[in-house]
Amino acid sequence: MSDTPTRMTFDVTARRIDGHGSRAHCKNADIVLDTDLSGRTDALNPAELLLAALAACMIKGIERVTPILNFKLRGVQVHVQGVRQDVPPRMESIRYEIVIDTDESDHRLDLLHDNVKKYGTVFNTVAPGTALNGVLRRRS
Repeated sequence: MSDTPTRMTFDVTARRIDGHGSRAHCKNADIVLDTDLSGRTDALNPAELLLAALAACMIKGIERVTPILNFKLRGVQVHVQGVRQDVPPRMESIRYEIVIDTDESDHRLDLLHDNVKKYGTVFNTVAPGTALNGVLRRRS
């Protein structure tokens, strides 16, 4: 028996459509990309895709851990806001708010947040190079 950890691989292909946009393809899914230098409102640009990937990572992490923790919830909403610096171009900070519709205790909310931060692939990829901070709170 090998002690080598299991590795997952991901495969995405992106193709330029024209000067106004591109399309990414993975599995049976396609997504329109805003690669127009003037921007477009009907697609996510690369920075927005990064923030969306982070939000999706948080939600998926919650989906993964709630059955293990026997954590009951009715809904999840994630708001992510990034600040881009120009030189060198990078996301200098990202702030998030995870809102959980639940009757669980504050201690259990903290436990859920700890799991999101500890086990999120995208979260742990972004965190070392960006000031990544946020809260997980109960829906009021």
